[in-house]
Amino acid sequence: MDANFEQNQDNETLTIEQVIANLRGNDLGLRFYAAWWLGRFRVQNPEAVRELIIALEDTDDRTPEGGYPLRRNAARALGKIGDLSAVEGLIQALECADFYVREAAAESLGMLGDSSAIPALGNLLSCGVEGEGLIQPQPDNTHPYDAIIEALGSLQAIDLIPQIELFLQHPTPRVQYAAARAMYQLTNEGKYGDILVRALGVDDLQLRRAALTDLGAIGYLPAAEAISQTLAENSLKLIALKGLLEHQVKKVSPPTPTLTEDVIRVITLMDSLL
Repeated sequence: MDANFEQNQDNETLTIEQVIANLRGNDLGLRFYAAWWLGRFRVQNPEAVRELIIALEDTDDRTPEGGYPLRRNAARALGKIGDLSAVEGLIQALECADFYVREAAAESLGMLGDSSAIPALGNLLSCGVEGEGLIQPQPDNTHPYDAIIEALGSLQAIDLIPQIELFLQHPTPRVQYAAARAMYQLTNEGKYGDILVRALGVDDLQLRRAALTDLGAIGYLPAAEAISQTLAENSLKLIALKGLLEHQVKKVSPPTPTLTEDVIRVITLMDSLL
């Protein structure tokens, strides 16, 4: 992004330089907003990235419960910006006492795609495994297992397939879905995609939304019709179908002006939702 990029907020014009200065400043509200802003606009600026990495160790912005809001925003922003220099800092952030910092760090490491993060993510995953099974019962706030597993799927952590597969039996459905998503990415076996298709029919709307997101992320084509018929917002169904479409287009190599039958089918379903 060009350094002269400007965003209007509260009738004041912000430049990247001003936002970076705010991130360095003492006003916690401005620092929190600056970290969000840099991620929102995916600012490709080395100085901004350095300041966000520093913010991963901030101790000033603290909630009464012990959370670190600025660290959370910084971790999310670094994943959106996509600069690999943030990998080491994000790996260290996986050790933060704040659950949501660990969650944001895991998500961003999955987005950055650097396999050097696999061992640290695998170590967190192992906290939920004992011997050949899951530790039961599993407290909801132990670790963000869904984010960890999704990151490992994106990073193609093939060696961790046995551990990830165990989480298909996790008591939290969202973690089960993350495991199914990752297992499909790692094995390309349709039975894992079918788990997510079945999840589109559960009673809980939030879980249906989660399944839509996961199916779009893995581009599971057999889910196309089920996605279009899911009881959820058309906007979310369109996003999921867009994910399927993008995966199908990527498979065509070299690119061809002729649309495949699968691509036409997905486009037709998308048109029906508009």
